[in-house]
Amino acid sequence: MIRRLLVANRGEVARRIFATCRTIGIETVAVYSDPDANAPYVAEADYAVHLPGAAPSATYLRGDLIIAAARKTLADAIHPGYGFLAENPDFAEAVAEAGLLWIGPPAKVIEVMGDKVDAKALLAEADVPTLPSWTDPDQVDEFPVLVKASTGGGGRGMRIVRERAVLAEAVSSARREAFGAFGDGDVFCEKYIEGARHIEVQVLADQQGGIVTLGERECSIQRRHQKVIEETPSPVVTPELREHLCRAAIAAAQAVGYVGVGTVEFLLTPNGDFYFLEMSTRLQVEHAVTECVTGVDLVRMQIVVAEGGPLPVLTPPPLRGHAIEARLCAEDPAANHLPATGEIHRLEIPGVAGRFSILTAPGIRLDSGVEPGSVIGVHYDSLLAKIVAWAPTRPEAARLLAATLARARIHGVVTNRDLLVRTLRHPTFLAGQTDTSMLDRHPEVLAPLLSSVDAVRLSCLAAALGAAAERRNGAAWQASIPSGWRNVPTAAQTAVYEGPAGPVEVGYRFSRTGALAQWWVRAVDPEDLELAPLGQPGLSEDHPPVAVVSATPTLVVLDVIGILLAVHLHRVGAVTYVDSVEGSLALTELPRFPLPGSELAEGALTAPLPGAVGRVLVVPGQRVDIGELLMTVEAMKLEHPVHAPAAGIVTALPVTAGSQVDTGTVLAILTP
Repeated sequence: MIRRLLVANRGEVARRIFATCRTIGIETVAVYSDPDANAPYVAEADYAVHLPGAAPSATYLRGDLIIAAARKTLADAIHPGYGFLAENPDFAEAVAEAGLLWIGPPAKVIEVMGDKVDAKALLAEADVPTLPSWTDPDQVDEFPVLVKASTGGGGRGMRIVRERAVLAEAVSSARREAFGAFGDGDVFCEKYIEGARHIEVQVLADQQGGIVTLGERECSIQRRHQKVIEETPSPVVTPELREHLCRAAIAAAQAVGYVGVGTVEFLLTPNGDFYFLEMSTRLQVEHAVTECVTGVDLVRMQIVVAEGGPLPVLTPPPLRGHAIEARLCAEDPAANHLPATGEIHRLEIPGVAGRFSILTAPGIRLDSGVEPGSVIGVHYDSLLAKIVAWAPTRPEAARLLAATLARARIHGVVTNRDLLVRTLRHPTFLAGQTDTSMLDRHPEVLAPLLSSVDAVRLSCLAAALGAAAERRNGAAWQASIPSGWRNVPTAAQTAVYEGPAGPVEVGYRFSRTGALAQWWVRAVDPEDLELAPLGQPGLSEDHPPVAVVSATPTLVVLDVIGILLAVHLHRVGAVTYVDSVEGSLALTELPRFPLPGSELAEGALTAPLPGAVGRVLVVPGQRVDIGELLMTVEAMKLEHPVHAPAAGIVTALPVTAGSQVDTGTVLAILTP
């Protein structure tokens, strides 16, 4: 029996494993890097060991340091979580050789299934359908293909290639990204199916030969080949198809002698055929939806099997209702899902019924690795939280999850929250007509929830009124005089904010009776902060009549043509976070008299996010064409390309490979 367990991982998955350990009486050990010293999972562990450094290669990918930490803390077992070393057979073998219990399948199973090429060949012999694939890119004879990392998952090291001309560069880029994420740069090419669905089957197998499946998960909503929204059961899988999928999953597990909790992933074509993709020999990120509809604690099952116990059930349990999970990530969907960094100032998800645990009744489950005060850096992935809605039916689950996310208050970093809400409310999703390219086909889901001009204006007005109320609360003199009072009634109060479409001026004037007599929100010229002429697109002189019901630094209630609108405010420095039923907005107050600052040179290309310069493919004086790849920036385990926005000559190159850069750092100067 395990007394003390070390989790060789971080963040949300470490907290999830600790939650089960607490319920069954197992002590916990955390390992943490320099950036994670104050992370919530470290504080929740019974013991914690520091791994000096920040990069994964120096910390969470150092199996020797992790095993040393287990020995130091007298741990009995190691759980790898997912990602990092979870599917590394050498690490699994080293854990066993150190006399520790490995919470996962045997190393030889991980090795066989970890090499996707060998796994496909093995399962083809077991009559599991597979797609054509090529290990040598020069032998690819049909397009499109998907370049895939031979090991690991999470969409890293994956590229869609539609023509041979770009295949070599895609393979090279995928190799670098795969090596950075998994320590293995091997890739292969696989036939790409347009309009396909990503369906996976949860498998449990014990050491006595018992195998059971827990239904399928639909994981087709993806960006950058990474899952965004997952659900179970799939809206298109019939009982007959489910039986075929589960039978194929069991055949895959039996073919390799699988033991533990694993996931067999399939591609479902529009005509109903399915093909084996890979087998994840670990706990999946999206395991929570399966736990909701089956009531089975998958982490507990991992531990039971690792200790040699039999599975408590050998027949698939009935599926209870429907569960949908949304991955809340620190990224900007409008900027090609560019990861975002910064401090989390507020993370409030309403109506949470449970955290990291099996729910006893339909509701919202929250699994998150961050709390207010957590800092999102560039070294690890961008996942902030998984929000799961469990309800009797799929429409109810989608509605509950969308409403919960829309009401959430998330401050400090840009997130994909609005994308998640719009996707969950999209007719295509609600009709179950999803596939892996849905987000590409429906760019309208990228629009912010707060998109109407009037809603943006009212948010800006509320921010200005709240700021004025805050100043009055802190006034040292004449604090009894109401905000906005003037000897000259025609004088107005104004504030300038950096808004979603550029600088705007917010102005308002109260009458002598204290009523809002006039207000406006209009564009500002960013060069000199002088007012631009009215009539800018979406910023006309027509504003709805508004009355101020109440105004405090944190809450402004407006009466808009007879409808009350409550606007919640949270100010951090110069930034005001605005939340209402209409949507959310972050406004940065600009100084009335800005100091002159340095201007970027014409043609300057800047870093889109903090990170390290990877490859530099140009030299000063070189001519480049529009769209040509100039360099890459590596951050959050991904490689971000920097392309030439126009044809020109590289006249300056202030960075080199390995240079650490912040957002806005000049990478190159391009002269037309």
